[in-house]
Amino acid sequence: MTIRKHIVTLIYLVLLTLPLSAQRKQIGDARTILKSGKNFDKAEKLMTDLLKDSANQENKRIYEIWLQSVEKQYEQANEKFYMKKQQDTAQFFGLIRKMFTIAFTLDSLDARPDKKGRVEPELRKDLARQMQVYRQNLFFGGSFFVRKGDYKKAYDYFETYIDCPRQPLFTGYDFDSDPRMAEAAYWATYSGFRMQDAVLTLRHRELALRDSSKRDWTLQYTAESWRQLKDDSMYVATLETGFKAFPTLPYFFPRLMDIYTRRGQTEEALRVVNYALEADSLNELFLFAKSNVLLQQEQYAQSLTYTDRLLTVNNQMADAYFNGGTAYLNIALRMDPKRHKKQIKAMYQKALPYMEKYRQLAPQDTQKWAPALYRIYFNLNMGKQFDEIDKILKK
Repeated sequence: MTIRKHIVTLIYLVLLTLPLSAQRKQIGDARTILKSGKNFDKAEKLMTDLLKDSANQENKRIYEIWLQSVEKQYEQANEKFYMKKQQDTAQFFGLIRKMFTIAFTLDSLDARPDKKGRVEPELRKDLARQMQVYRQNLFFGGSFFVRKGDYKKAYDYFETYIDCPRQPLFTGYDFDSDPRMAEAAYWATYSGFRMQDAVLTLRHRELALRDSSKRDWTLQYTAESWRQLKDDSMYVATLETGFKAFPTLPYFFPRLMDIYTRRGQTEEALRVVNYALEADSLNELFLFAKSNVLLQQEQYAQSLTYTDRLLTVNNQMADAYFNGGTAYLNIALRMDPKRHKKQIKAMYQKALPYMEKYRQLAPQDTQKWAPALYRIYFNLNMGKQFDEIDKILKK
């Protein structure tokens, strides 16, 4: 080998060792800082600066020291809370989540197969034990950000909390008995809903539904998300599930009735309202809905039964009077005018007080009561009243 080649090789070796030397120095400096008991954020910066170089991004030692530096900052902040000194709460919880992000990455590097394909993580046992102690603070961090209205951060914290059982780091840990899992899923669902992100809202819905104290809300957020995604079948299915579990809740019943009514599925609407009335037989909304459905099905006598029952509960509901008057008018229209003159007149006489009361309670709804009263007054030969309505209609 010539002298020239020796010089080139020497320069190459020097250049190769320079980054390693700088790396060792920064790691050494960070360890010195950690021992000093202060300026832990500077130790962290030394490690994050090293990780900017892709050549360092699989170095376990760097991640270990980075985790230690963040943990020291957390302990320092926690001590301030304990001593009731001023401390940035958002920053405090930020340290917790950062620790978990680093720990998951470190465990992933530690679990890489060796040259023979064997996976024998050296750090996992101690690392998992260390992080399990801090896990509850992920929940508290999420709760803090919910209260602050920062739903994006809240979601991230709750999702990290929920995600722990799926992380290889916690292999062997039993989270099934964790009473906060379902609650964390609920708050993640809530945060996704508040962000108007249907996908995030739906992500943890199954787990959230295990929180029985908030199951009604979870079903509402789920239904709204399916509606946002324009998935009608899942929207209706969720409404049905929610309605069966909470028939008297104001959310599910009216939406189901609206869907089935718009579709002309009166049998489905009748099934829903019958179930609702089993839960609350005196509910004004349920009684009015059944009166309406029966009216649509042209079951006028049955409709009147529920209209009158409703009016015993609330005698000031305008639309109930309109339903009653309409039912009697339709019964009259069904009759043969040649064979049932007396019966037809009787129906108009029964319709009269309903429609006049409706006019009194809803004077602005001229288009509804005026044509009905016009027909009633005409058939009952009520000239004065007929002339008044005729003028109103001509206007």
